[in-house]
Amino acid sequence: MPEVRLGDLLVSLYDLFGWGLSEIGLNPSVVSILQKLVAAFILTNFCLLTPLLTIWLERKVSARFQDRLGPNRVGPFGLFQGFADIVKLITKEDITPAGADKTVFNIGPVIAVASVVGIWAVIPFASTMVGTDINVGILYSVAVGAIGTLAIMMGGWASNNKYALLGSFRTVAQLVSYEVPMIIALLIPTLLAGSMSMNTIVQEQQVWFVVAAPIAALLFLISSIAEVGRAPFDLLEAESEIVAGFHVEYTGMKFGVWMLAEFLHAFTICALTAVVFLGGWRGPWVDQYPLLGVVYFLTKTYFVSMIMLWIRVTVPRVRIDQMNDLNWKFLVPLSLVALVVTALVDKSIPVDFSIGSRSLILFLANMVIVVATLLVLRGISRKEQAAQSELQAEVNSI
Repeated sequence: MPEVRLGDLLVSLYDLFGWGLSEIGLNPSVVSILQKLVAAFILTNFCLLTPLLTIWLERKVSARFQDRLGPNRVGPFGLFQGFADIVKLITKEDITPAGADKTVFNIGPVIAVASVVGIWAVIPFASTMVGTDINVGILYSVAVGAIGTLAIMMGGWASNNKYALLGSFRTVAQLVSYEVPMIIALLIPTLLAGSMSMNTIVQEQQVWFVVAAPIAALLFLISSIAEVGRAPFDLLEAESEIVAGFHVEYTGMKFGVWMLAEFLHAFTICALTAVVFLGGWRGPWVDQYPLLGVVYFLTKTYFVSMIMLWIRVTVPRVRIDQMNDLNWKFLVPLSLVALVVTALVDKSIPVDFSIGSRSLILFLANMVIVVATLLVLRGISRKEQAAQSELQAEVNSI
């Protein structure tokens, strides 16, 4: 019988479950498959139930930002409001529009949720708690997450509705475009860690990468918010412009599945930020008690979630042209400059320098980029103001 250690309890339970199956005479290959199925079942349910908490938190915190109370009737502090909403969505009529491609229309929201759940397979909760520690974890998370973009296009195209179609067209302009700075930003922690494995990236963060690469962390967060389609980049479902965008024809629980995918994707982005830039499961005493890493990981994830919520409830929605200009004229060039400068500076640092000294030098290099960027923006702003003044003077002279 395997030894059960308190510091590594979940892994020991996993081994204990496998030992129990082996004792009843099952084939080792069957035991391995059953272990993985049970682990996948637990992880999937964690993903699907987490939005119940995050939606409640979002409602309560955004209410406080706007001088309201938020949910406070169903259950203590309104905790059961999410369950009431689920019951309401289940009882709503399930409508499929006439002329819609029923197969594509119905599987669109399912694919959206599946693509987000798939990302969690490579996210390490602790040093010994990760679904699968593949050596291309960063690449995998980007590739699987992009399937959600395809799902949105499927839902909008199959709805046989011009507003939904317009929302799906915006998918290409927004989600695909913002993947460019996001991927470039992810190259920086990959370069610093020397690996694409999520667990290796966490292990290499004796000093969090947000210190050595603050610009990359900021770029990743901004582009990820746009990738998720949340305010101020919620142009895929801008109610004031295209009714409800790509999911305008969805009703009942199908609409609920779209919302599940959106809120789970937002939480997943926060988890990726915590893993790649905030040290993931690293923290005090985590070597003695690996299970404590789960607490550190979730604490950092919810911290980033609160920052994302803060942005959502305070920044107004941008126009489609402003969104594209921000991406192609600012985020992409800045991410390329940050990547090149980080690579050159990191390569020029002597090998015998400590991790702290290396991080400090990289941080100062990022601050130089920030100052240079502000100077360039100030110059551009002055030129535009001068051009506007000349134009106004010509108008007044007429």
